Amino acid sequence: MKGLALPWTSVGIALVAAAAMPFAGASLWLAFAVLVVWLASLWLASPEPEIVQVRPEEGSVSRQAMVALVEPFSVPVLMLDRQRIASANAAAREALGPHIVGQDARVALRHPEAITLLDKPEGTALVRGLTGARSIWQVSRVAIDERFSLIELVNRTAEADISRAHTDFVANASHELRTPLASIIGYVETLADPDARVDPATSAKFHATVLREAKRLQTLVEDLMSLSRIEAEKHEFPRERIDIGQMAQTIASEVGFTVGDERILPETETGVVCGDRQQLDQLIRNLIDNALKYGDAQAPVTVRVHRDAGDVVLEVADQGEGIHPDHLPYLTRRFYRSDPGRSRAAGGTGLGLAIVKHIVERHRGKLDIASTLGEGSTVTVRLPLAAPEAAPTAA
Repeated sequence: MKGLALPWTSVGIALVAAAAMPFAGASLWLAFAVLVVWLASLWLASPEPEIVQVRPEEGSVSRQAMVALVEPFSVPVLMLDRQRIASANAAAREALGPHIVGQDARVALRHPEAITLLDKPEGTALVRGLTGARSIWQVSRVAIDERFSLIELVNRTAEADISRAHTDFVANASHELRTPLASIIGYVETLADPDARVDPATSAKFHATVLREAKRLQTLVEDLMSLSRIEAEKHEFPRERIDIGQMAQTIASEVGFTVGDERILPETETGVVCGDRQQLDQLIRNLIDNALKYGDAQAPVTVRVHRDAGDVVLEVADQGEGIHPDHLPYLTRRFYRSDPGRSRAAGGTGLGLAIVKHIVERHRGKLDIASTLGEGSTVTVRLPLAAPEAAPTAA
């Protein structure tokens, strides 16, 4: 209570003065009234308990207290002393650099949206390019008092990338589906028109085109469904033990029987991995199918499996025209084609390598595509070798 903070020396003087007043001829009631007024004035004039504010310039203890306040946050957080960064947690130092502590916040953030936010006591702004050309950060400022405030940074880059990827995927998928559908509808409408007078040879050609486009549409839908299933299971590591060498040998023999044994050259050895049999089968078939489509029709496709430093390595190589280096980083994107006309003519959907990439990621492996113009391309998949099975214990 306030009374506990009275200056007791002044109270003593007031009591002595009140006691002396009757001896000077004043009445007891007057002395008592003066004493009450005096004590009341002392009580009202007593100072409020001092509130000690944490200020970084007061010493290392104060700075440590500020660091302790913001350090536990998982997102980047800055403590501002007016416009200067007094403290930054580990996430903020990693995102913006350790040098920002002590800097003017306008210099550290360097963006018009962020600087506009710093001119306000509180608010939120969306800042693009804060930590990279395509980065997007939500920056929020909350005032603590007239001097101190907190800045919180939330990285929205991944959300924007996902949203952009979904938009691009829907647009590309719609385009890929619309093309064969338009072709099918056009030919069927012509065949169904009684006034078209289509001769038997042209009619047979139209029917063959409709069948080809319908099969292309079916393949595209199957690839989309396959990609969706693989993505849904990407966090579940498969546990079945599979010999990649034996699987590749079997698939190479089956494909060779169809296209000619001279087109496929298998060179495989035993290599056991933990995997999903159906997906690994699809991976090998997709790589061989791509090599046959885009390689030299007169040259063989080589399928190799060998072990190397704890991995099983699958290599599928063709001797085609090769791929320009500018295209290599984008080949695993959905619907990306280095040569769209040739790809569609060969019946490709633009999803084969995207499916391969997602299968490799689910199996905790690595994918590499190398190509030399005029010599051919090699796709390499490295999967971790399965641990040896434990020997059965005796009963």
